[in-house]
Amino acid sequence: MFGAICAGQPVQTNLQALSPTQYTFTVPSIPPFNHLVLFILPGTVLPPDTAAAVYIRLAPGESFALLGAIGNEKPSAVFRIKRGDGGGDEGEGGDAMTDTPAAGEITLGISIEAASALAPRLAALKPAPPPSTLVRLPPSTKVLAQRIITDAFNFLASFGGSGGAPPDAVPLKSFRDWWAKFEKRLDADPGFLEREAE
Repeated sequence: MFGAICAGQPVQTNLQALSPTQYTFTVPSIPPFNHLVLFILPGTVLPPDTAAAVYIRLAPGESFALLGAIGNEKPSAVFRIKRGDGGGDEGEGGDAMTDTPAAGEITLGISIEAASALAPRLAALKPAPPPSTLVRLPPSTKVLAQRIITDAFNFLASFGGSGGAPPDAVPLKSFRDWWAKFEKRLDADPGFLEREAE
């Protein structure tokens, strides 16, 4: 019904049936592995509205921890194993992780369960998204004023000294043209002043 692959080890097909809905794989913890794949063998179909919950026990005598699930819609999954002995790694990846150190043999448990009963437990495995640490504050009034004046100066400087006027003189019509252009841009893109100049 199921197969398992532990990274660096051969495919496991030595499934032991504990009951019609519960199965286990026993795999050696040496050589150590950080990932395992569990899959439904071709030709196997789970009963409707069920899923195969995947559990792991890293050492005899410990309790099983839920890793995730596979089902007819998702017939395989890669699980990342985080071990307290340094054999695992951290970061995003598989469906879940455990913090228990490995010793001797590792037992994978598979339990055919109602999908509706399993869904809330699977949702609890997924960590909440981290809050956004980057908060962009709007620029201060001083910075906005500096950007407005810079924009006006650059526009009006292009008209300085034209038409026989002194070099620092700018026609009032040019200022009105800048103001009309500035208002249109502000209407089209109200946030353009809040972005740094490119």
